[in-house]
Amino acid sequence: MEIERHVLKELLNWKTTSGRKPLILRGARQVGKTTLIHQFAKSYKNKILLNLEMTEDRRVFTDFDHVKNVVESLFISHNIPTSEKRDTLIFIDEIQESTEAISMLRYFYEKEPDIHVVAAGSLLEHTMRKVNSFPVGRVNMLYLFPINFPEFLGANKKTAALDQFNTIPINEVAHQTLVDLFNRYAIIGGMPEVVKNYVKTQNIADLTSFYESIWESYKEDVVKYATNNSEARIIRHIMSTAHLGLDARIKFQNFGNSNYRSREVGEAFRNLDDAKVIQLIYPTTDTAPPILPDLKKAPRLQFLDTGLLNYELNIQAEMLAMEDLNNAYKGAIIPHLVAQELMSINTLKSVKPIFWVREKTQSSAEVDLVVQFNKMVIPIEIKSGKEGKLKSLHQFLETAPHPYAVRMYAGKFSIEEHTTKSGKKYFLMNLPYYLSTKLTEYLSYFVSKYN
Repeated sequence: MEIERHVLKELLNWKTTSGRKPLILRGARQVGKTTLIHQFAKSYKNKILLNLEMTEDRRVFTDFDHVKNVVESLFISHNIPTSEKRDTLIFIDEIQESTEAISMLRYFYEKEPDIHVVAAGSLLEHTMRKVNSFPVGRVNMLYLFPINFPEFLGANKKTAALDQFNTIPINEVAHQTLVDLFNRYAIIGGMPEVVKNYVKTQNIADLTSFYESIWESYKEDVVKYATNNSEARIIRHIMSTAHLGLDARIKFQNFGNSNYRSREVGEAFRNLDDAKVIQLIYPTTDTAPPILPDLKKAPRLQFLDTGLLNYELNIQAEMLAMEDLNNAYKGAIIPHLVAQELMSINTLKSVKPIFWVREKTQSSAEVDLVVQFNKMVIPIEIKSGKEGKLKSLHQFLETAPHPYAVRMYAGKFSIEEHTTKSGKKYFLMNLPYYLSTKLTEYLSYFVSKYN
């Protein structure tokens, strides 16, 4: 079965763009990069599909140091006339295995602009450090993440629910159906292999082996790029304990009840961050653009996929019995998933979620997420139930130069007018969790309606 990914539209736009540059599709392992490009390749008459983990495919970039010789060799070996360059896709998979192939991308752009070249890879940051001449300005980047909620609806053929999901504002009669579907998605997560097998069986109990296989493969992968045995041990320790620190900001020193020092843990975390397996999310203190993370403050952790996280925490069975999943694991699961959903729609550049803090004696505050919209920084609280306290949100709004805020929760969509303790009037948009990927569109609706 094929799952339609929203990034496919970006690929089709790239295909028809004048002055098109070679494209690198980036993302963690097993998020569906190769499958997506094979789907995209169907739009071409000819395709040359290379996997650089295979010696024979990698050899063409070491045997020849001129792009015209590389092209000629590839077209001859695939029996494609060079007159059909404009309708030929060259897909270079696992490009992180060859620094020569990465360097060659600039020459495809400069010398062979008629050929459509897409590369894909994971852990690219590690390889790029070894590339003497990375083709800056001569390649485009596209980012792929785990399957998000609207893609999950499509995979499960929930076309009516998807139609309602795409209606702004959402029709109230669709709310409970979408909540139920989102809760199921929140438990399962968005790893393509897991979702495909869930679609076949509709049984979460059958997915255990897939979670285990994926997580073990990540451990093996990331450890390969450790600079020494000590760092490899620390990475293994982090991957075995990090999920237990999901509900709070972390400190590197003695992480996970270890004796490891701050510098050692920080370096290991940066390796995991580069691999997109576990990322460090830093706070900001800004209430107006630009939003700048404060790297001196304690970060939170963002795992690649909430389903993998649920599996590691062993809470999936418990979650099945919950009406509001914001109660799951000390209230940490839904905020994590909302952040994952927001990341999934930033395909043209790598954008991490960010949260807001004010750390003052007797008046500290923390807002779950902040996003820039137009020239405003909008605070987003993720609360369980409609009556969640909004003290931190109010503290943010006291200094923000606008009157807009968002609360994401399990309830229905609505917009309310409120007043802070100091008397500042503001508008609060209550947005169901399942509309996370629609946040920007709802902010447009919200601000235009209450301008």
